[in-house]
Amino acid sequence: MKYLVMVQGSQADYEAMAGQPSEGRPVWSEKELQAMFAFMGEITNDLAESGELVDAQGLTAPAQTRFVSADKEGRPVITDGPYGETKEVLAGYWLVDCESLERVTEIARRIVQCPGPEGLVEPPVVIRPVQDASGGEC
Repeated sequence: MKYLVMVQGSQADYEAMAGQPSEGRPVWSEKELQAMFAFMGEITNDLAESGELVDAQGLTAPAQTRFVSADKEGRPVITDGPYGETKEVLAGYWLVDCESLERVTEIARRIVQCPGPEGLVEPPVVIRPVQDASGGEC
């Protein structure tokens, strides 16, 4: 079964990683950033080795986001980010093909152990089953 394992974040998290502190978001040192990237890379490599990895990507900061919606008349409305009303966004993901929800939960438990600066509050990791074209789970 395929699952999307999503790591949440915020614009403030990306700013903290770039050296700009904010309330509740400690600044990351270069050493802490390298440790985080190495940790995430190790998870990706382990999933590739086990044959469970379908895809994995980190995403850019919400400030680089574009939001496309429709107005009341159905015309496209395009807004560039970041969006103040959005507290958390998708920061990165793994698409995995695992035997069970229990297995993908083990992967998520590992992800939340990611190293970071002292005082960091880890955002949640969200697991969603992927639906196939017929409406069932993959």
